[in-house]
Amino acid sequence: MIKWSFSGIKDFTNCPRQYHEVKILQNYIKAVTEKMQYGTDVHKALEDYARDKTPLPLFYQKYQPAIDALLEIPGEKYLEHKMALTADKVPCAFDGPDYWVRGIVDFMVIDGDSAHIIDYKTGSPRFADTNQLKLMALMTFASFPQVNHIKAALLFITKGGFADEAYTRDDIPKLWKVFEPSINWLSAAFDNNAWPARPNPFCRSCPVVTCEYHRG
Repeated sequence: MIKWSFSGIKDFTNCPRQYHEVKILQNYIKAVTEKMQYGTDVHKALEDYARDKTPLPLFYQKYQPAIDALLEIPGEKYLEHKMALTADKVPCAFDGPDYWVRGIVDFMVIDGDSAHIIDYKTGSPRFADTNQLKLMALMTFASFPQVNHIKAALLFITKGGFADEAYTRDDIPKLWKVFEPSINWLSAAFDNNAWPARPNPFCRSCPVVTCEYHRG
């Protein structure tokens, strides 16, 4: 059985060869770039502030009004909340042996039959991918059966602005269909041990130096 996440399946569709070499065989390690580390640091600082009111470092304090606004949303708050589903789309332990898909939502509020889902982004809105919100919504519907309505958004914390969507429980079948092509492709790759290289603009920074398309 395959196991996947939003970031993992995105890596796979970008380049099956890199996914196989890095994620499966672990022959190479993707370097942590300065932008990636900044994103990690911002997420941790915002989580600590939202959860424990830990003062934000001086250079992150400009983000405080946005988080304060989220904290004013009525309902039970869930920060960096881990969710996982089995292949039958039933909730399970995040690190359990039977998980099929899993993910972590940065900020979630449950209020009766409604939920708000927020994912912080430190990059540009030009690269917004709301499919991540769709997957988080699917796992929320499964994990919180009382929830029938979800408002979800990517919060571009450094640039300002939202990419937002809304879903109802009736949307579940069509939301899963968004991921079916990639899931089927990933399953076929495992079944056939087929991991073709897929040249793309990220080849220059790819750690798989043995690939014929590597341009490091």
